[in-house]
Amino acid sequence: MLTNKNTEMPAGARRKPHGERGFTLIEVLIALTILTIGLLAVATMQISAIHGNKMGNDISRAIFLAQDKLEELKSSEDITDTISVPANGSDETGIFNRSWGLGPSGTNSRSVTVTVSWTTRGNNHSVTLNTISRGGGY
Repeated sequence: MLTNKNTEMPAGARRKPHGERGFTLIEVLIALTILTIGLLAVATMQISAIHGNKMGNDISRAIFLAQDKLEELKSSEDITDTISVPANGSDETGIFNRSWGLGPSGTNSRSVTVTVSWTTRGNNHSVTLNTISRGGGY
């Protein structure tokens, strides 16, 4: 049987070289599965970062509230006089509960403690600042 090498084979009958066969459906599905797992990991990491930022913001606000009250108590004229400066107190600001107390610490000074507490997602948190002051900003 003689064959003519110059005749073209039909397009569907031609064989592609080994490196140009394309992707199979299984390969595409595996690639999509790996991509999906990677995207879910990134989304989970993003959620954790958002919660961490929220917690950092809450801690910063609590420290600010505690410092503000601590400076207010320290700037009282005579912190050793419990009549003009009440020994204990508390107030509320948003989600934060702030309480403070004055106690004896030597003859001309008082121990000042300010605690700010709050609850986030069922967990209790608090920040406490302590100092010793004699009043008048000292």
